[in-house]
Amino acid sequence: MAFNRKQKLRDNIEAIRTAFILDRENRTATTEERAILQRYCGFGGLKCILNPAKELTDAVRWAKSDLELFAPTVELHRLIRENSKDETEYKRFVDSLKASVLTAFYTPKEITDTIADVLADYSVRPARMLEPSAGVGVFVDSMLRHSPNADVMAFEKDLLTGTILRHLYPDQKMRTCGFEKIERPFNNYFDLAVSNIPFGDIAVFDAEFQRSDSFGRRSAQKTIHNYFFLKGLDAVRDGGIVAFITSQGVLNSTKTSVRNELFSQANLVSAIRLPNNLFTDNAGTEVGSDLIVLQKNLSKKEMSQDERLMTVIQTDTKTDLTDNAYFIHHPERIVHTTSKLDTDPYGKPAMVYLHEGKTAGIAGDLRRMLNEDFHYRLAMRLYSGTIWQSGTEEKVTVQKEAERPAIKLETVSSAQTVETPTEKPQPVEEKPEIEPRPKYSDGVQLSLLDLWGMTEEVSQPKTSKKKKTVKKAVTAKSTPPKPKVTVTPTAPTAKPAMENKEVKAENTAKPADPDDIYAKLDWETNPPINGFYEMMMELTPERRKELRELARQHNEKHENRTVATITPEVPREQPRQEETQPEAVAAPAVTDAPPETVATSLFPDIEPEKPKEEVADLTPRAYHRTPEMHLREGSLVADRGRHNIGYLKDITPYGATFQPLDLKGYQKEKALLYVSLRDAYERLYRYESLRREANVPWREHLNTCYDEFVMRYGNLNAKQNVKLVMMDAGGRDILSLERVENGKFVKADIFEHPVSFSVESHANVGSPEEALSASLNKYGTVNLDYMREITDSTAEDLLTALQGRIYYNPLVTGYEIKDRFIAGNVIEKAERIEAWMGENPESERMPEVKQALEALKDAEPPRIAFEDLDFNFGERWIPTGVYAAYMSRLFDTEVKIAYSASMDEFSVACGYRTMKITD
Repeated sequence: MAFNRKQKLRDNIEAIRTAFILDRENRTATTEERAILQRYCGFGGLKCILNPAKELTDAVRWAKSDLELFAPTVELHRLIRENSKDETEYKRFVDSLKASVLTAFYTPKEITDTIADVLADYSVRPARMLEPSAGVGVFVDSMLRHSPNADVMAFEKDLLTGTILRHLYPDQKMRTCGFEKIERPFNNYFDLAVSNIPFGDIAVFDAEFQRSDSFGRRSAQKTIHNYFFLKGLDAVRDGGIVAFITSQGVLNSTKTSVRNELFSQANLVSAIRLPNNLFTDNAGTEVGSDLIVLQKNLSKKEMSQDERLMTVIQTDTKTDLTDNAYFIHHPERIVHTTSKLDTDPYGKPAMVYLHEGKTAGIAGDLRRMLNEDFHYRLAMRLYSGTIWQSGTEEKVTVQKEAERPAIKLETVSSAQTVETPTEKPQPVEEKPEIEPRPKYSDGVQLSLLDLWGMTEEVSQPKTSKKKKTVKKAVTAKSTPPKPKVTVTPTAPTAKPAMENKEVKAENTAKPADPDDIYAKLDWETNPPINGFYEMMMELTPERRKELRELARQHNEKHENRTVATITPEVPREQPRQEETQPEAVAAPAVTDAPPETVATSLFPDIEPEKPKEEVADLTPRAYHRTPEMHLREGSLVADRGRHNIGYLKDITPYGATFQPLDLKGYQKEKALLYVSLRDAYERLYRYESLRREANVPWREHLNTCYDEFVMRYGNLNAKQNVKLVMMDAGGRDILSLERVENGKFVKADIFEHPVSFSVESHANVGSPEEALSASLNKYGTVNLDYMREITDSTAEDLLTALQGRIYYNPLVTGYEIKDRFIAGNVIEKAERIEAWMGENPESERMPEVKQALEALKDAEPPRIAFEDLDFNFGERWIPTGVYAAYMSRLFDTEVKIAYSASMDEFSVACGYRTMKITD
């Protein structure tokens, strides 16, 4: 079916109208409305929207072939203007549409379905999909048929097209911005990137590409199609697929740096040249394009033979035809039925391929070629991650072997060698080895837990001091010569006391004199803790008796559980037992020195093994909510769920990563209060700057946060606080909340009144001129109601006093100052006002309108006489036939001249060259 420009323009207008309605009513599209939205085809084949179409008089500037599109184009502009908040937004919409004219050629549905079907046939069903130039989402629709649960992110730069896309897929991540805005966290993220990307010599700025050491990446910014390929490859994970339809400029360019960069980190899966009439039915244009499918491979070492061909350009010296070597060696990868030598859109020699089977025939041939290429080149193990996982497992195994901890000598009781399960027992030197018993105190020790009726007895540490010692009573046991005494504990080593669990004692001790609890304390090694010594001294006899009874019961319980065994020495397997039980208390090393005396400590349960402090979890995790507008990379935030302080990184519109900081106590409390203060300021400022009205409750909250911070930690600009504030990405703004007056920091103005707009009161101004200035300062326009309030004058008095300084403009239904009203194209404005007067002859504003029209007529510049006009070649308003007739007569040959409005270029051709041309 031929491309019907008028019908396509009508479909676009209805789709835009529907999108505006859905936006205004804030609802999702119905089935009928979705069908209207899906008929939107962009303006790639509708360059008529570049022509002026504000008024009926603009029709004289249109070519006769486009005149049938003038009325719908005027309707399009009126529709956009009616649904724009102001003239600025209207201009943004129109400029966005005009910018898309050169690139908005949408892919036929049969082609997108074919690509999606082949991908699905080879189990490429992405969980995460990227569409960097979505249009109305034809690729998204085709892929969701096979992967309905896929997480899709799509970009569309055109504002109106992006609005339609958002209403078609409200549950997906549809972003109305350029692909270059994608955030770094989405690098190596997607399983598949598929699109019909824009093409042309359109430069794209990307800071990462600009700073890159790779020449290919830096040069890719100069052409949008090259940039999209490299950026799309960055976005997919290792093994991910990139399938882009692009112009022939990617593979036919004589500059090979971009292709070398592509194939250094990706495998070629398929490269198919598509016929020039692919977009004829959808966009009414014939343009050559290629389908290139790549598979990312970060471990790639060298190019294949076909990939090396892709980087080579060959030129036919006879025809001056330049083509990629891959298609010269593989002509079977060109979808066509006929071909001829012609020119490309830039006038250079090029092969033009056509397919007589139209879209259906093209889709059939494309499916066959893709199946063949995917069968031979697609690495499914690389896509599924099997290769990566197996490599990781091997690395982990080797790492575990390498990182196997060595047995420390002090963990073995008396053996100097360690045996593996397969080794035979090693002979041991015959030496009298007696493992001494662990040293225990003979007195009942009181700990902090004793104050609440709990006791805990743990072996005492050795000390080097011997000022006061305690004689140790040891149970008399007969020991044969060369015995080995082993104490077998019934439980692991003592856990921290904070767990409120009793620890299994390894031996029992003889109770000391109950009336002499503190007699054996070494006060030099155990200085009294403030307040605790006095409390212990004030214990009543009844309380002491209760504590002694609890201690006795505790010791009896452990005495029944402790088992002591005496075994003759055998070939040593004990080291292996201790290796498998790392938590067991190791026996002391053998020594010839006499047993040291141990000083009794006031806190025996704490000193041997202090309770382990809770280790803060500093692993990055997802931030618990979508970041607010003022938060950016490096902003300090509070993770409310865990009450931690950290900073944000990898911020996207859909979330961020929270990196905790190891702040404790005083610093943590200060940071929490700072975050509350900063958020209070940012929210207040944003609210008032957007709504242009004061928010008293939020300002009170800001003052409360600031006053509390200063009361507890000092001024924000104080030396002890500046370091914390500057840790925050927006810290410099917060430091400006204080200013210096008389050598002291005081609050800034925002603590008292709004600073994003003027709140100056103009009550009782002296004259209408001052009232006009106040109105312009506050509202930017002539607001008669406000001027009446501050002058106590009537509207008639103000208009009389300001006659000649303000005029009524019926085109904006309001008053404007003279400098704004009598500006621009005053002739056109006068004609529009005259037209308004003809349509509204009975308007009560007619006297004011006539006065305004007279002012415009007086400001019209004098008309230039014809003999004073200066004509130059290249004037766009002069018909090309005039130029052609003049040059044909001048050079004595037939000259043809064509002008492309979309590219703003003239092309000139002659029948044959004459002496006047060559000389």
